[in-house]
Amino acid sequence: MSLTPSTMLPLGTTAPDFNLKDPDGISVNLDSFKNSKALLVVFICNHCPYVLHIIDEFSKIAAEYQKRGLGVVGINSNDVETYPQDSPEKMSDFINKHNLSFPYLYDESQSVGREYRAACTPDFFLFDEDRKLVYRGQLDESRPANDIPVSGGDLKAAMDAVLAGRPVPGDQKPSMGCNIKWKAGNEPDYF
Repeated sequence: MSLTPSTMLPLGTTAPDFNLKDPDGISVNLDSFKNSKALLVVFICNHCPYVLHIIDEFSKIAAEYQKRGLGVVGINSNDVETYPQDSPEKMSDFINKHNLSFPYLYDESQSVGREYRAACTPDFFLFDEDRKLVYRGQLDESRPANDIPVSGGDLKAAMDAVLAGRPVPGDQKPSMGCNIKWKAGNEPDYF
């Protein structure tokens, strides 16, 4: 497994708009979360061992914070021609298997992944009520090979702060995971 760190998009960046569909063809955009106190955008996919390592605990965390007014959306930007296990049909199975309570959208053109400067799966972006980036980084210190339990500690601390109207600490560690599977010729220039 090659390890790719997140690009650490500059704090204060405005959330890029998107309009993507879930596996059932339902469109979701940034405005769909206009009533949310804050918004968490996470880039995930179905097959990445780093995503599979955290997804069940992350699913519980997401559901808990959604009850507190956090908007959550998952986006899959992987090339499904090369990685058919990440196809929208398989995304439906993934949603059901892991009890996802949030929309899980397919970024076929990969333009949303590029706009967010997503680099890896999982890659977390937390925006405040004004949709300014306040956190980008890891869920926690757990990785598939390190025996540290998945707790969501880093991300939960950031979500607690933003939902309470407190500043999110700027000392943030990059997320690590598999690289986004870009289509040939579509690789971004931010690496």
